[in-house]
Amino acid sequence: MSRILCTLGVLMGVWGAPGVAEAQAPGTELAPTMVVLDASGSMTGADPTGGTKMDAARSAVHTFLDAAPDGAPVGLAAYGTATGNSDAERAQGCQDVTVVSPVGPLDRAGLGAAVDRLTPRGYTPIGRALQVAAEQLPQEGPRSIVLVSDGVDTCSPPQPCDVVRTLAGQGVDLVVHAVGFGVDAEARAQLSCIAQATGGTYTDAPDASALQRVLPRVAGSALRNYQPAGTPIAGAATVEAAPVAAPGQHLDTIGQHEQRYYAVDVPEGATAYFSATVSFPRLSGIGILDDFNSLQLRTYGERGEDCHEFTSEQAADSSSGEALTVATTWTGATEPKTGSGSTDRCRGGGRYTFALTWDRVSAGVPERLPVELLVGVEPPVADAGPVAVLPEPVFGRPQGPARPVVGGGSFNVAGALDGSGSYTDTVQRGEFVFYRVQLDWGQGLAYRVRFGETPGTGLRNLSPASTTVYAPSREEIATANLVYTGSELVLPTTDPAITTAPVRYNNRTADDISVRTQSVAGTYYIAVQLGPTAEDPEAAGPVPITLDVTVSGDEEPGPRYAQANAPFGERAPVEVQNVQAPAARTVIAPAGWVAIGAAALVVIGLVVAIVARRRRGA
Repeated sequence: MSRILCTLGVLMGVWGAPGVAEAQAPGTELAPTMVVLDASGSMTGADPTGGTKMDAARSAVHTFLDAAPDGAPVGLAAYGTATGNSDAERAQGCQDVTVVSPVGPLDRAGLGAAVDRLTPRGYTPIGRALQVAAEQLPQEGPRSIVLVSDGVDTCSPPQPCDVVRTLAGQGVDLVVHAVGFGVDAEARAQLSCIAQATGGTYTDAPDASALQRVLPRVAGSALRNYQPAGTPIAGAATVEAAPVAAPGQHLDTIGQHEQRYYAVDVPEGATAYFSATVSFPRLSGIGILDDFNSLQLRTYGERGEDCHEFTSEQAADSSSGEALTVATTWTGATEPKTGSGSTDRCRGGGRYTFALTWDRVSAGVPERLPVELLVGVEPPVADAGPVAVLPEPVFGRPQGPARPVVGGGSFNVAGALDGSGSYTDTVQRGEFVFYRVQLDWGQGLAYRVRFGETPGTGLRNLSPASTTVYAPSREEIATANLVYTGSELVLPTTDPAITTAPVRYNNRTADDISVRTQSVAGTYYIAVQLGPTAEDPEAAGPVPITLDVTVSGDEEPGPRYAQANAPFGERAPVEVQNVQAPAARTVIAPAGWVAIGAAALVVIGLVVAIVARRRRGA
């Protein structure tokens, strides 16, 4: 019976995220993306590595199509194919945008054949192409455009940067990632402006081989945007008015310095889990002293009694796109009431209230942001199983070829790592990417992240890197912080490997507080973050990464719960609605860190990558 309960919990989304992903329609876990391809007359020019620029673009698109996930919602548009580029054809040529394929489940053969038929000959109406591409995308939810151009807009005004600003002013929540294919300084500035104005990235591709490497990576990251999800809930301003949150995942918004209350009914003997996740926007030009956010959780019992349970998480360098999670595990209901005093208001079964506060606030962030709330109620056990804490797993370098994986932009759509092995992905500067691993009772995880080489070294290519592993409740287990230089001489690796204790119910009472979070079988998460560069962020290329993963340990039966039909996720709601981000637009490509921060990182980073590990208890 305990084994059946464990399986039900995993499949039905005990902690919300797996259930949320399964509840959505196929393909919605990836952001709909339009690829806009330059097919103007200049693309007939020669590429430095041989052939024409158009030949190189076709080849790069085929590489992207081969690497894109099955069913990914991708469309394709091109400009410059229907007219020439004479003065007499300008009016018509500046409207010359063709939707080669509307956004839909990935059709590799059809898109590949359509790209091969494109003939470059006309003008470069970038602004108009962005308008057409935006019209092809859904009207709600995260969506992206990947623009490949070898020059400036030859049809402005309006400038394409003004076009995307107008779209943002109309409430179109759109991110544009731009790739400059052999461009000059003027075109680079224009394409960078488009990316910055929408919170996207700009990447240089000087020749065909670079474009073939860059386009699949940029398009892959465009498909993964942080997508808050859950059943809508509105937190209250007081304990008394707090809405009751059932087990599962919920979605609300929170304001700066605001405190919001949520109630959870916890049966006697049960354990409650409550976590909140806020994804902070990517911003530019934020000083290191103003780039700080924190989330706090407090627990209250009957009649608003303060149970003196306080948890706080904070994030420096939030402008790099930090996804910050604060979590608490409440065991008060497992303690019997002994009387009627105030102390007993925080014991035994009953209604408990969790207060979430966005305490410290960094500069430049919107006044309100979406917040995901994850609620778990674990019933009491009749047999908790073994008491001893098993030894941590021994990391072993996986054998065999590495398998490609596409990380997700949130916990909800984390890329699946299918047990032990090596997995490869590419991370853009400023991305926070999630992966998931299933651990059963008795199993533990050991992993390391290897960051690959990219062109450029030293201060120009310097950026912070980190990885974090989370429990199914999203409570942080361990973090490693590194410095990335891009040089093959100083490539960071999380070595020694990050490990979790093999999962056992009684880990929650272990003397070593570092293993207490590893007490529930289910989905564990790995996040990899790469910050922006200290200098010239527009020119910084994406970074290839390899995750070496070891899942070890013999599966155990697990605990025997006292109630077979307890609401430990089996009854979690499956309805998912997306909350749109605030209308205020943000920028991804920061102008650089303040001099003192950059200088300090140079001194550290060019000598050796520093790994700082920390563990938190429940």
